[in-house]
Amino acid sequence: DRVLVRIKDLTVEKADEVVWVRGRIHTSRAKGKQCFLVLRQQQFNIQALVAVGQHASKQMVKFAANINKESIVDVEGVVRKAYQKIGGCTQQDVELHVQRIYVISLAEPRLPLQLDDAVRPEVEGEEDGRATVNQDTRLDNRVIDLRTSTSQAIFCLQSGICQLFRETLIHKGFVEIQTPKIISAASEGGANVFTVSYFKSSAYLAQSPQLYKQMCICADFEKVFCVGPVFRAEDSNTHRHLTEFVGLDIEMAFNYHYHEVVDEIADTLVQIFKGLQERFQTEIQTVNKQFPCEPFKFLEPTLRLEYREAVAMLREAGVEMGDEEDLSTPNEKLLGRLVKEKYDTDFYILDKYPLAVRPFYTMPDPVNPKNSNSYDMFMRGEEILSGAQRIHDPQLLTERAKHHGIDLEKIKAYIDSFRFGAPPHAGGGIGLERVTMLYLGLHNVRQTSMFPRDPKRLTP
Repeated sequence: DRVLVRIKDLTVEKADEVVWVRGRIHTSRAKGKQCFLVLRQQQFNIQALVAVGQHASKQMVKFAANINKESIVDVEGVVRKAYQKIGGCTQQDVELHVQRIYVISLAEPRLPLQLDDAVRPEVEGEEDGRATVNQDTRLDNRVIDLRTSTSQAIFCLQSGICQLFRETLIHKGFVEIQTPKIISAASEGGANVFTVSYFKSSAYLAQSPQLYKQMCICADFEKVFCVGPVFRAEDSNTHRHLTEFVGLDIEMAFNYHYHEVVDEIADTLVQIFKGLQERFQTEIQTVNKQFPCEPFKFLEPTLRLEYREAVAMLREAGVEMGDEEDLSTPNEKLLGRLVKEKYDTDFYILDKYPLAVRPFYTMPDPVNPKNSNSYDMFMRGEEILSGAQRIHDPQLLTERAKHHGIDLEKIKAYIDSFRFGAPPHAGGGIGLERVTMLYLGLHNVRQTSMFPRDPKRLTP
């Protein structure tokens, strides 16, 4: 009949109340006839005092002091107002005076990493010689690393991104769909796919839900989105590439111009950014303690530049590049800095990419055949969405596929989808982990992937 209270709810309003709390032993420190514990739940913690007296014997104090770190305990205690603020705890104005303590799950005495080391800013560790935890150690022991206040905050905020994405699009009249992840042919006509055994033949893991999003548009759903895993068999060992990530995908029919879709996607991202500012300040500040970063800035309406304008800005900064040359990663980042200096925004759109650097299904610009009706969106100088108006005419789509040297037999199902009447439409795919990483100003996408998959990591 015990009612457990959340640590985050233990405030001065509960002073002098007797409560039950379940938490992990974060630290313990014995001092004479007293033992100070820090109990933790997710990113919240409180100091608990076990002292010899009416409710605690010497044996109980000794027992509490010897409970292994990270063990789960149930504690009964009185909430007391603290005489001075308790540093190192989220609940700084109160402490718990323990009357009873029960071990629910005992952790092993030796931990693969210390949580205090795992939340220490790297610069701070370097300065005073204290330990920090490297990325591989974190990922090898992910179940421990995910307990840190920083990780808890990152993934609570990431959950918020998904929630805001769904909320915003449903409010806009979109329908959420679920698409197959096992497919019969490479979804983008490329070679970078994972092949899987499928009974007596082979199949592939989907590089994108694009074909199925487009089929839904052809089936008159008009506006669709999906949230699900995306697989890329690319041997890219960079700070922003994964072989499996979560795609936030959008597809939409439009009436007059593909900018209707561009504006809808941009507004969706702006609503996400605003929602994060309003609902997740605690999480943002928790992450900033370990990874300091300037607040994310964006404009309403979103800044949209044409590709030629971006090239001109880069050339003015001393970069040599052709009109139809794609942006390299260093040039993307430089452009991000130039845009921030000029327009004071971390989020912007590049429109009208050269047709030569876009996939075969991208609609050419009807005014300038060297350009395309395609766009990318950027956060802090890194791409988070690539999108375009899709070619909805099967004859033009066939011509473009031939121009790219694609085997028409392999994309027959894709082209056939448009033979029975297809409305003009456009869309794009967003990488959830990248959005989380760049919004928080983190330096590696593995920090925002709960159990990352890359060319060198398949566990845990």
